[in-house]
Amino acid sequence: MRLFSKGDRVTQPNYGPGTVTEANTYHTVIEFDQHGVRTFVTDRVVLEPTDEPAPARTRGGRAKRAPRKKAEGKKTESKKSESKKSESKKSESKKTE
Repeated sequence: MRLFSKGDRVTQPNYGPGTVTEANTYHTVIEFDQHGVRTFVTDRVVLEPTDEPAPARTRGGRAKRAPRKKAEGKKTESKKSESKKSESKKSESKKTE
């Protein structure tokens, strides 16, 4: 059993080439070029070292959220102010009775 270190380039028969991102006596985590991140049991994984360079990483990830539109004026009132108005109307109607 060979323990690879972080950053080593390896190849695995099912997933192809990848880069070791974490390795200890129990688990080896590899980020494969075509298949993403996979975790293996260190004692059972079949890996071979490779000289194939890692592909250029694109700066990606999630798409950014669209900016919120600004509210035009005060067309809608907040829920607090609406509830205060309804409470004051109720109390006024009780006083007049």
